[in-house]
Amino acid sequence: MSISDFLVSLVPFTQTELQDILAHFKKESVSKNQILVRQGQICNALYFVEHGMGRSYYLNEGGKEITQWFFGVGKFMTSVDSFFQQSPSLYYLEVLEDSVLYRISKSDLDALFYKYPKMEKMGRMASTEMLTRVVNKLNAIQFQTARERYDYMLSEFPDIAYRVPLGHIASYLGMTQETLSRIRKNGSGT
Repeated sequence: MSISDFLVSLVPFTQTELQDILAHFKKESVSKNQILVRQGQICNALYFVEHGMGRSYYLNEGGKEITQWFFGVGKFMTSVDSFFQQSPSLYYLEVLEDSVLYRISKSDLDALFYKYPKMEKMGRMASTEMLTRVVNKLNAIQFQTARERYDYMLSEFPDIAYRVPLGHIASYLGMTQETLSRIRKNGSGT
């Protein structure tokens, strides 16, 4: 999904507004495994994923990577708390595939929010969607079986098992790779 299609799917921007908004985004081709933000850095950009996939992760006490979130095509990607609060990031942001991203700085985004009330509405709608997805993930981890969590993840990211290393998926789901392998071997429950 292109960024312009995404924006107008949420809010009916005029062509003039859309052109001005898009002029603030910078298109970037990013290579697989590139780190966009490191833990402890301030995240100064919001990215829209036009092609590819990314993730946010942290290192636990033992130095193991724990995936917090995946970002697929047609979604925004950032370290949310760091970007909006301009505080050090708790997470790394990594591109998992060769990707095409559109980048906007916090100052440019704030200027667009100020200039266009429709941008504020779009931001509110995107934030509500993300918050809902985070709550759904927390509910899945708290209340669902490993099988149900896996099926839920596949409903959110249908082709993820073919695009992302299983270790990233297992840590995202809060299970061991062995448990994930057993679930995958036994087939889909949906």
